[in-house]
Amino acid sequence: MAALAARLARARDSDLWWSFRRSPLAVVAAAVVALFVLAALAAPLLAPQNPFDPGALDILDSRLPPVWIKDGTWKYPLGTDSQGRDVLSTILYGARISLGVSLAANLAAMSLGVTLGLVSGYFGGRVDNLIMRVADVQLSFPTILIALLIDGLSRQLIPGEVHAALAIPLVIVAIALASWVQYARTVRGSTMVEQNREYVQAARVIGVGSGYILFRHVLPNVLGPVLVLATINIATDIIAEATLSFLGLGVPPTRPSLGTLIRVGNDYLFSGEWWITIFPGAALVMMVLAINLLGDWLGFALNPKLR
Repeated sequence: MAALAARLARARDSDLWWSFRRSPLAVVAAAVVALFVLAALAAPLLAPQNPFDPGALDILDSRLPPVWIKDGTWKYPLGTDSQGRDVLSTILYGARISLGVSLAANLAAMSLGVTLGLVSGYFGGRVDNLIMRVADVQLSFPTILIALLIDGLSRQLIPGEVHAALAIPLVIVAIALASWVQYARTVRGSTMVEQNREYVQAARVIGVGSGYILFRHVLPNVLGPVLVLATINIATDIIAEATLSFLGLGVPPTRPSLGTLIRVGNDYLFSGEWWITIFPGAALVMMVLAINLLGDWLGFALNPKLR
């Protein structure tokens, strides 16, 4: 307990915490992100209904407006969609899927990109040329196009029933393979600087292995830019997943994310049921904007040249 208290005290006295407290925008963005994360995790407890349970739906309650509009009811405060699903509940469960997919894809892309960046920057030569040429080729295509290509190939190579069962893991893999390049190039540049430092040279002299040097000594010193990039890429991956789902290539309709909800609501937008797509779209915008603002602050706080 004493050690934990000492660590918390050091954290409260750190420059990062001081910078966070002095930035109202960062505090508000962090609060919004925390609210979305907590709401997504507690969706089964907070949602008025389980929108993915057909037994909980009533088709007679379809297309009901929000509570403040005529014919609205407190049972469905944000209205219902064409299947009688409560819009508030679909947003809570949809945010859960969107955040889960983006976090998993970001973690996978970061693991792959950081490892390849370390290897490329440390060893150089042919290994560096091979990894960077692959990265250059991939950078010539938009990220969403790469994700669409990978998702399309998986649909052709995997039988329909199996693909439906593996839809979410395949979306994670598609987004991760489309976004590892930024991590690799960032870590490669930092590693090329760090490998000439005295502590790396000393470790080589005493016979320390390359793997130990990379992951024990070099990696901790290149994590600053990676953390900033990871924060921003979470928002990017949320948009990528929403785009895939909006195009009908993301998560299955039986477990819709925010992108799927926007696509479904778009069919009824011009018939007057605007709430079906506007509320999920507003939730997506707020979540992505808050994460981007938090990433901007983190980049400022971790760069001493900007302070």
